[in-house]
Amino acid sequence: MIKYKLFCKECDSKFDSWFASSKEYERLKNKNLLNCNNCNSVKVEKTIMAPQLISNKSKTDEKTNLEKYNKVKKTIKDYQKFIKDNFNYVGDNFAYEARSIHYNDKKKSKGIYGSASKEDLKELKEEGIDAQMIPWIEEKEN
Repeated sequence: MIKYKLFCKECDSKFDSWFASSKEYERLKNKNLLNCNNCNSVKVEKTIMAPQLISNKSKTDEKTNLEKYNKVKKTIKDYQKFIKDNFNYVGDNFAYEARSIHYNDKKKSKGIYGSASKEDLKELKEEGIDAQMIPWIEEKEN
């Protein structure tokens, strides 16, 4: 398989396409079977591309990226544990519960966490209620 960056001479759009081989690209091009995915023109050409070389550096980069990913994942899980241990879970009722705590002076509660839509969070912020969205990793049983 080979991937080419293609461009349309009609509408100047650029896009990628995969081919079985460079010969397959040429065969399709000669039969006018290549067309622009934007304007449907057959005036499609490939652009100049640099080859992608595989080196030991890419393997090192992959290992480094995996280490960074695992570190970030551990940090998120630590935050989740702290939140679960110190806040009350209110599920999908987060916006309602946050308003209830904010507007009822007598109701004292430790912090809450749960689910809310982006629109709910925007409305809470407009009302002066402090609420934050944090990344959450679901526990998998596998």
